[in-house]
Amino acid sequence: MVRSKRKRIVSKIIYHAVCLLLCMVMLYPLMWMVFSSFKETSAVFTTAADLIPERWTLENYVNGWKGFLGISFGAFFTNSLIVTVLATLGAVFSSVIIAFGFARLKFFGSKVWFACMMLTMMLPFQVLMVPQYLLYNTIGWVGTYLPLIVPYFFGQGFFIFLDVQFIQGIPRELDEAARIDGCSTWGLFLRVILPLVVPALVTSGVFSFIWRWEDFLAPLLYLNRVPKYTMAVALKMFSDPTAQSDWGAMFAMSTLSLVPAFVIFAAFQKYLVEGIATSGLKG
Repeated sequence: MVRSKRKRIVSKIIYHAVCLLLCMVMLYPLMWMVFSSFKETSAVFTTAADLIPERWTLENYVNGWKGFLGISFGAFFTNSLIVTVLATLGAVFSSVIIAFGFARLKFFGSKVWFACMMLTMMLPFQVLMVPQYLLYNTIGWVGTYLPLIVPYFFGQGFFIFLDVQFIQGIPRELDEAARIDGCSTWGLFLRVILPLVVPALVTSGVFSFIWRWEDFLAPLLYLNRVPKYTMAVALKMFSDPTAQSDWGAMFAMSTLSLVPAFVIFAAFQKYLVEGIATSGLKG
């Protein structure tokens, strides 16, 4: 009995030690960036082995926030916020409407269309990049935020799949009761289904916000004027291969760019876990 208890204690110690080690390995690059943002730019790489700065300074944050060409970095944050919020709202609500159709409505070829939707999840952005750019350039959208916002108002495969699984977990008896009370299809969706899929909506919103906030390639393709740059593209401007790069300011602004995503994740963590589980309601 004593030996068994001792083994359990030792196994727990080993387990937590391994988890702590893996946690440090994953967090070290982030910690290095945050602490480097408080170092002098000239000391960022000369003292790279030292995690804690010898001399703390806020100069990088001041210089980084000044931005470029007379444009404050706050403007780039605002651009990212506009694109991210609008694209997230479009992706979340369009996806749940489409998912409701797949999960609750009967129409010709629904399984075929659902399979086509699933196939879109397997296409990487690099495959669609050229044809999408040619299309948006033809209709005059290049140089605007439209290519970064409008497509998300037509649903996203992953979010549709997530919502379908969640809606299918809701008992159909609720649908029948709503129909008896005189609910139309839209009434069923708005009054019964939508309030019950809040965890899935929050999960979709958190993922969409983080993906759009940190997106670099799409804004780089479609935005061709500095005042319209998003935060991710603006960060690249601190690095100049032909001259001296302001690494301290880049790390400072990169650290600030993590704050919105971290706040969103921490605020909705409870719903995020529940939404991923897609438990729905049990009869």
